[in-house]
Amino acid sequence: MERDQKEKQITEIKTRFDKMTAAVLLDFKGMTVENATKLRSEFRKAGVEYKVVKNTLVKHAIKGSAYAGKLDDALVGMTGIAWSYEDPSAAAKVVKAFKKDEAGEKLTIKAGLVDGTILNAKAVEDQLATMPGKDELRATLLATLQAPLAQFVRLLNAPAQNFAYLLSAKERQG
Repeated sequence: MERDQKEKQITEIKTRFDKMTAAVLLDFKGMTVENATKLRSEFRKAGVEYKVVKNTLVKHAIKGSAYAGKLDDALVGMTGIAWSYEDPSAAAKVVKAFKKDEAGEKLTIKAGLVDGTILNAKAVEDQLATMPGKDELRATLLATLQAPLAQFVRLLNAPAQNFAYLLSAKERQG
């Protein structure tokens, strides 16, 4: 590979690391092409960008970042990186689900990255993959914001409702 191509790839990788919310580094050694294609498809559906990268290019791309020098243990052997740009748990959820399937037996998590923090494989599966997604968090927030208003509306309607019950009871009596 020529120097210009390497520089271009380093810039591309650096850009992905800069705009990501989370990333999962994977070892896909031993996976069939069919299973790797299935994994890429699952990532695409979840809005996750996946790329097989050269370790030395990643090391150059993360120089000067919070991850510089800290990923050396993970950047050994075959490396694929799944970048999540909106939902931090998206890539980890896809990997966890894929590993449960027979196709994902050979897939290994090397590390995870979230907000300048490096997670080990266990933390990626146990913590990051079980985090609620962006849509779940939005729904929870919306329910939390709506609850007091809904209660207030019920309180405002209670006197009129009770009056209607009273009239109904009087009508049945008399």
